[in-house]
Amino acid sequence: MGLTGWKLAFAFVVFPGFVFTATMGLVLTWVDRFVSARVQWRKGPPLYQPFADMLKLLLKQTVVPAGASKTTFLLAPILGFAAMCVTAVLLFYVSFFPRGSFVGDLIVLVYLFALPPIAVIIGASASRNPLSAVGASREMTLYLGYELPFLLALAVPVVRTGGAIRLGDLVLAQQASGPFLYSVSGVIAAVIVLICIQAKLGYPPFDIAEAEQEIMSGVLIEYSGVPLAMFRLTKAMMFFLMPCFLVTVFWGGLTSWWAILKFLAIAVLIILIKNTNPRFKIEHALRFFWFILGGLGIAAVMLAFLKL
Repeated sequence: MGLTGWKLAFAFVVFPGFVFTATMGLVLTWVDRFVSARVQWRKGPPLYQPFADMLKLLLKQTVVPAGASKTTFLLAPILGFAAMCVTAVLLFYVSFFPRGSFVGDLIVLVYLFALPPIAVIIGASASRNPLSAVGASREMTLYLGYELPFLLALAVPVVRTGGAIRLGDLVLAQQASGPFLYSVSGVIAAVIVLICIQAKLGYPPFDIAEAEQEIMSGVLIEYSGVPLAMFRLTKAMMFFLMPCFLVTVFWGGLTSWWAILKFLAIAVLIILIKNTNPRFKIEHALRFFWFILGGLGIAAVMLAFLKL
């Protein structure tokens, strides 16, 4: 039975995925800051710090820059936040009730994960700040770079299941025959997705659009108060949801207790990559995504056709 519109709405109300995801995202932000501090031989912040920072932003005044498109400027952060709320409900519903999946929900998730960077681009462009415009241009270029290998990597489980584009079918296939990660094509695809997650989150070495040393936070330079809090919360939710997505698609799903350890392993790996790599130039990032990861993605798809 498919996941009809009223069932999705019911799941959104009964299972408050957005509250759970936002809370876990902020906790994961603390883990990020704590591990980063330990890597740099610092103590790190207390557990409540991300929540205190979010509350502080919510209480601050929202300033709309002169000459900006006010409606677009204020609606942009809502777009990304709403996308992550729907993603949370859809991802966890299908993970625990895979037979309730609907045709093309994998494609829907790909589009939902694309909305936060698009929201950043729209908001930065609407602010009329030249530094924001540079950041928006970089974000758009980076998006065009990582999306190709990301889609090629997601094609691997689709090919291995004979063309299934239901997320539930991918979960059921892994429950029956083992995770896709335990194959050569699966390993390559999972590594590609992991690196693309790093870029989607805007973490080093792909923090090109928010290069503080170059363009003073770039895309978010004009944001303050509640809109800035929504952008930060959206990023925190993505930080939680993207590893969950990787575990669901490539590593057997979220229904076992082992999924918690798998999730933590991916999250810590993302943090370590963030703290041990310098920032790419935009042209270097494009070459890396198109030629290196793109080539690996094509090889992974070919290996998947060979059942390897």
